[in-house]
Amino acid sequence: MDLSHFDKDGRARMVEISEKDVTKRIAVAKGRIYTSKEVIKKIEEGTVSKGNVLAVARVAGIMASKRTADLIPMCHTLMLTGSDIDFVINREESYVESEVSVRTVGKTGVEMEALTACSVSLLTIYDMCKAIDKNMEISNIKLIHKSGGKSGDFYRSL
Repeated sequence: MDLSHFDKDGRARMVEISEKDVTKRIAVAKGRIYTSKEVIKKIEEGTVSKGNVLAVARVAGIMASKRTADLIPMCHTLMLTGSDIDFVINREESYVESEVSVRTVGKTGVEMEALTACSVSLLTIYDMCKAIDKNMEISNIKLIHKSGGKSGDFYRSL
């Protein structure tokens, strides 16, 4: 398998995309932050002292999706057409799940944008709740689905 981010001499490079077709591209990523039942309760009640945790985490994730190329060296700067984040709270297992959908019409995919947005949304939850629970654990960040481009559709198998 060729590694496209390296030239023939093994030096890092940004992939050339000028010859690629413009297509509609979508990527969906998910991840979780496990925390204490106390944090879950405070998030649901809106009583975390730093403010509305999920609202701030949503905005942080959307902002991160737009800034991915500033963080990941070989990513292209993309004009995103949409970035959405939804959260699901699981009281039983004591976690918040972030699900991110990022879209564009372009020559390269938005997988890294979705994964970055998911990561930053979860990191924001950590930041806003760390005074209550420093044992929080971020995990299971993964690409769920992607469509568009030469490689076609991808769906994570369960």
